[in-house]
Amino acid sequence: MLEQAEIEPMGERAVIVRLGAGVDERTHRRVRQLAERLEAQPFVGMIEVIPAFDTVTIVYDPLAIYLTARRSAPDQDGELRTPYAIVELRLRGLLGELRDGETPAARQMQIPVCYGGPFGEDLDHVAERNGLSPEEVIAIHAGTEYVVYMLGFAPGFPYLGGMDGRIAAPRRATPPLAIPPGSVGIAGEQTGIYPIGTPGGWQLIGRTPLRLFVPGQEPPTLLRAGDRLRFVPITPEQYAEWEEGARDD
Repeated sequence: MLEQAEIEPMGERAVIVRLGAGVDERTHRRVRQLAERLEAQPFVGMIEVIPAFDTVTIVYDPLAIYLTARRSAPDQDGELRTPYAIVELRLRGLLGELRDGETPAARQMQIPVCYGGPFGEDLDHVAERNGLSPEEVIAIHAGTEYVVYMLGFAPGFPYLGGMDGRIAAPRRATPPLAIPPGSVGIAGEQTGIYPIGTPGGWQLIGRTPLRLFVPGQEPPTLLRAGDRLRFVPITPEQYAEWEEGARDD
């Protein structure tokens, strides 16, 4: 059974399961286990599963939960639990079946990135702040394997764990109103990729030609929680070739 799991209601239509306290791989594996089991075996009335850094939120239809329970016990109206209590009981049973270490295999991804210049206007600032050359920042950033802990903020935006603290940098004091899609940024000791044009305050060090969010595709996001990825430096010419190939598709 997964230890340290706490279950709490979030209003009348959702429940949150807390599986740790912070950003670490052990807690992340637990989040993935529970989320993927629920997605593979949804219960009647379940609407959505939302994994985060150390929690899984389950959104449900309380009427569907109640009616299902009533149909299964039509002569016990006085003993019927609330929809939340029914969901909590089911989740505790499911948590009792899960074991630490039984984590689904992770996908291995490579993300091409053109660093610096017009693709990453803050690369020099990040380098100077940390007493490094731009080339050293690129080598460190691209020399690490990252874990996609969760998607959030914008559709398909991956929060990545594992960045080397030697290239950490605070958010911009004045966030730009428009970040180009595919921009790779640093905020504190985290790195991430902007999937769509949006305001944002992360320090921009590069850009990928890959499209992380395509609404017409299924699934619409390129990455998902649990993926492990590496950034691969490319030249501006290679970036243009990637973009040209994407237009041809």
